Amino acid sequence: MNLVLRFSYFGDRFFGSQVQPLHRTVEGEFIAAARRLRLFDDPRAAHFATAGRTDRGVHARGQVCSFATDIPERAIARLNRVLPEDIWCTAWTVAPEGFHPRYSAVSRTYRYYFFPAPEEIAAMHEAVQEFVGLHDFSAFSRAGDKNPLRRILAARVFEEGPFAVFEVTGESFLWNMVRCMATALKRVGNGKIDRGAIALLLACPAGEGLPAAPPEGLILWDVEYGFPFTPLPADERSRRYPVGRHRYHMLMAELSARLVPGEGPPG
Repeated sequence: MNLVLRFSYFGDRFFGSQVQPLHRTVEGEFIAAARRLRLFDDPRAAHFATAGRTDRGVHARGQVCSFATDIPERAIARLNRVLPEDIWCTAWTVAPEGFHPRYSAVSRTYRYYFFPAPEEIAAMHEAVQEFVGLHDFSAFSRAGDKNPLRRILAARVFEEGPFAVFEVTGESFLWNMVRCMATALKRVGNGKIDRGAIALLLACPAGEGLPAAPPEGLILWDVEYGFPFTPLPADERSRRYPVGRHRYHMLMAELSARLVPGEGPPG
């Protein structure tokens, strides 16, 4: 059976998602867990593949992988017990004929979280509409020798608590494309450029392009295939790590506020 799994991870402790010798990666840990469960021996023979690569420090809420295995029920029941705590599976399905997690994707959605939020969020939302449609993204990526034309299906910027969130859905993306788009939008939000500057870069890409925004704000939010997944129950082990990280960073935020010189209560 060709099993498809949707999974999430924190990216800050990985050297990206793709397997690399001598480095901890998402695919490397996933393959190691699958081997421990004897789901397959050779990932190439099992046609193990993911929906796409993420850079070092980038996170995922809806990454997808698939592989052939004779014991899918073992994978569904036990993978979350043997995966490292910063990776966890959230849903599964059986792959249709000819499925490939990368090439069968209808669309991908990313979110970039800005903190602190720029002041002009409404201007960012207006400017992000310039990206929608088919454009040459040479100035917003590291395209290399790849075709720089990409079709963006939807984009928005909105407030979520203390964050400004850039959400973009496209058929496919180039390397660093979303992070370079985020750089442009942050400049709009800070009043350094306007919507017209983005339109000009899309119409007349030239030079070395924009730098990529830091990776820690980026999440691969979803990959759409046009068919449903069966959710996996949120077991306690899979919940423990993100909940623990949330509590830790809340504590560190409070401590940091009290350690700023001239701030916080006396004594």
